[in-house]
Amino acid sequence: QVQLVESGGGLVQAGGSLRLSCAASGRTFSSYAMGWFRQAPGKEREFVAAINWNGGSTSYADSVKGRFTISRDNAKNTVYLQMSSLKPEDTANYYCAAGRIWFSSLASHFGSWGQGTQVTVSS
Repeated sequence: QVQLVESGGGLVQAGGSLRLSCAASGRTFSSYAMGWFRQAPGKEREFVAAINWNGGSTSYADSVKGRFTISRDNAKNTVYLQMSSLKPEDTANYYCAAGRIWFSSLASHFGSWGQGTQVTVSS
């Protein structure tokens, strides 16, 4: 399995931007599809974005489409989530996930998870 560490969360005003990073350990990062999920207090974890092993395929939740961009740098073993036009409803703990799959938006398909990074958007 791959070990994942997220960073880049914080407090931002509505309309602002943040970039989350997820650094992965191991030499097989490029063989993993990567995903971002989030969980707000009292709510279930939900899919945000996913990217396949080479960045050729991406998918987004409807709620973030056009505002968030997922990307990866296999040379740096890192996946990113660029978040723009942030809204208070984007407030959540954001998790990075890795899966030995082609591509998926289902949390159950990802076998490795980070500890999460908190994003808080104030109105």
